[in-house]
Amino acid sequence: MIRQGEQTMKIGVYGGTFNPPHLGHTAAARSALEALELDKLLFVPAALPPHKELPGGSPAAEQRLEMTEIAADGLLQPQRTEVCALELSRPGKSYTADTLCALRERYPDDELWLLMGSDMFRSLHTWWKPEVILETAGICAFARSRTERADALEAQAASLRERYGARIQLMQIPELVEISSTELRERLAQGEGERFLPPAVYGYILMHSLYHVERDLTHLSDEELRCCSYSMIKAKRIAHVKGTEEEAVRLAARWDVDTEQARRAAILHDCTKYLDMEDQLKLCRKYGILLDDLEQEAVKLLHAKTGAAVARDMFGVPDEIYEAIFWHTTGKADMTPLEKVLYIADYMEPTRDFPGVERLRRLAYEDLDAAVLLGCEMSIQEMAERCLPVHPNTVKARDWLLRTKG
Repeated sequence: MIRQGEQTMKIGVYGGTFNPPHLGHTAAARSALEALELDKLLFVPAALPPHKELPGGSPAAEQRLEMTEIAADGLLQPQRTEVCALELSRPGKSYTADTLCALRERYPDDELWLLMGSDMFRSLHTWWKPEVILETAGICAFARSRTERADALEAQAASLRERYGARIQLMQIPELVEISSTELRERLAQGEGERFLPPAVYGYILMHSLYHVERDLTHLSDEELRCCSYSMIKAKRIAHVKGTEEEAVRLAARWDVDTEQARRAAILHDCTKYLDMEDQLKLCRKYGILLDDLEQEAVKLLHAKTGAAVARDMFGVPDEIYEAIFWHTTGKADMTPLEKVLYIADYMEPTRDFPGVERLRRLAYEDLDAAVLLGCEMSIQEMAERCLPVHPNTVKARDWLLRTKG
C-alpha cells in the first residue's frame, strides 16, 4: 500500500525490548497488519524501558535492533514493515508518550495505532502521560495466552474509553504463541527454546553467542547451520537456498556424490549474497582473494568467492565444500562432481522459472556433464543478450566440457 498524493496512511507502532524477538511477536505483527489493515507497521525496540530493567547480560542495543530487523524481514512484507531506531537514538528512558509525539511529527496527517499485549494494556493508565498516548494513537491490544479472560480486557477498554475518549480495538491472534521473552531467555540458557524463534533470529543468536547459547560454529548440526545461513541473507532468498539444498542432495544421490557435503555447500552457498561492494572487497582483502578486472567491477560475481572464504573460516567446511561454493556462480574447467552438482542445483532449483529450465532439470538426472554444459551455454547467451561481459571461467567451463564430450 503506497501513499498516493495526500492520501493518509494507517501506521501501527509495535514497541518492546525485543529481547529477543520471537514467534509471539511476529504472530502479533502479522495479525495486526491484517486486522487493522495497516499500510505500515513500525517495530520500535526500546533502549531503556521505563517499566522494567533490562536483565544483566542482555545483548547490546545494536544487536537487539539487528535481531528485530531479521524478524521483521521474515514477515516478507518489506513495503509494509519497518524497524525504527527512534528510541535507541534517544537518551534516557524510552517513554511511549515521547515516541508517539516524535512519530506524530514525522507522520502529521497519518493515523497511528499502538500495539501491545494484554499485560501492558491492563496497566496503560499508569504509564507516563497516558492522556498523550491515548490522544495521539489508537490502541490495539491482544491476549498473551489462550486462557486469558476477554471480559477483563473489555473492562479495561471501557474504562479507557470513558476516561480518555480512547480508540481501542481488541484483537485475537489465530496463531498465538504463548511465550514471554523472560521465559524464552531462561530456556535458551538451558539449551532449548529455539522452536519459539524465527530460524534466522536463532542463527543470529548462535553466531553471536547470545543468551548463554554457546556453540562451536565449526561443529553445527545441519539445522543450526541453516539458521546461521538464513540470518545472513534476506528472507526472500531463503526459498532459493532451501530449493538449492533439496536439489543438490537429490543430484548428489543420483551421481554418487557425498550428500552431506552437497547439503552443507548448498546451505552456505549464498551466505554473503547481500553484502555490498565495499564489504565484499573488504572480505577479499581479508582472505587474500585475488580478483580479475571484471570481478572488481561486478559485485554479483564476488559472493561465491567471499561466501566460500566465510564458510571455511567461520564454519570450518572442508576444501571440497569451499571449492564448490567458490565456483558455483561462474563454473570453471575440470569441475569436480560436487562442484557440478552445486552449480547446476543453484541454476535449476524449484523456484527458478525461465525458458529452458525444465529441459535443464530433466538433463541433470540423465547426464550431469551435459546439464552443466547447457547451463554454461545458457549463461553465456543470457549475458550476450543483455550486452554484459561473460566471465572467462564460464567460457572455459563450456569449452572444457565440449572437449570432454567430444
